[in-house]
Amino acid sequence: MNRRPLGRSELVIEPLVFGGNVFGWTLPEDEAFAVLDAFVDHGFTAIDTSNSYGKGASETIIGKWLKARNNRAAVHIFTKVGSEMAPGEKGLKHDYIRQAVEDSLSRLGTDYIDLYQSHKPDPDTAQQETLEAYDMLIRAGKVRAVGCSNYTPAMIEEAMDLAIKKTLPRYESCQPEYNLYARDSFEGALQQTCEKHEIGVIPYFSLASGFLTGKYRSEADIGDAQRGRLVKQYLNDKGFRILDALDRVAEETGATPAEISLAWLVRQPGVTAPIASATSVKQVESLAKGVRLELSAEQLNTLTEAGR
Repeated sequence: MNRRPLGRSELVIEPLVFGGNVFGWTLPEDEAFAVLDAFVDHGFTAIDTSNSYGKGASETIIGKWLKARNNRAAVHIFTKVGSEMAPGEKGLKHDYIRQAVEDSLSRLGTDYIDLYQSHKPDPDTAQQETLEAYDMLIRAGKVRAVGCSNYTPAMIEEAMDLAIKKTLPRYESCQPEYNLYARDSFEGALQQTCEKHEIGVIPYFSLASGFLTGKYRSEADIGDAQRGRLVKQYLNDKGFRILDALDRVAEETGATPAEISLAWLVRQPGVTAPIASATSVKQVESLAKGVRLELSAEQLNTLTEAGR
């Protein structure tokens, strides 16, 4: 599968982004290095995190790995700003971004971030102020490109208009929630907006918090899983239709439900690369198979119809 440009930027990535939210949460530091090693060994380069994941723990673990492997130039580091780190430490105001980026750079042990993203909209800050802060960071060489997450089509249109009229950076990427189950927030207006402006799309929750792996088929399967609260929302008629379709395609292909789910997602219009996490080397191998798995038009349609 071909590498893909992220928006109009010079960033070109393979069709899979590693989700660093697991670092310091479900994946301890002593196991993280092996998982990241496996990820790059499979030819992937992009790692997504946020300053808020583990209140900095995720960025710190990634930074230690980068230092230990001395491979900063070979990987793309995506991180975010905006979500609450501590009381009074959140949002997208100019002064906060200036401090937050320095903190992220320090934790990551690098002098630049490949993709710096607005984690979520800040209703208390004008978009122009945020883009002006990003402009300063790009001019200083601390950030290569900027993106947004959880933005509506109207918000993106406003940002793109400001970028043109005020000669400010444009968002090169968008992170929406998107998977076989959760489709309404991306398909339609947001998808069309991203395609119109050539914005790269890197969906999160690509495997619906693990539901699309097929591991959770009842509340009994969830048990005390840390993702249990998130998975329960998929245990309904729609979710079971999707699992049935995944099982049928699995019988035909020999692939796992997770691999099939990623294969479907990476072939949806506008999608650049899904974000997916792993907590073991074996899971990384499965993710790699998924984004490189070729499904027939009939199989893709079966999956699409199951999730409507």
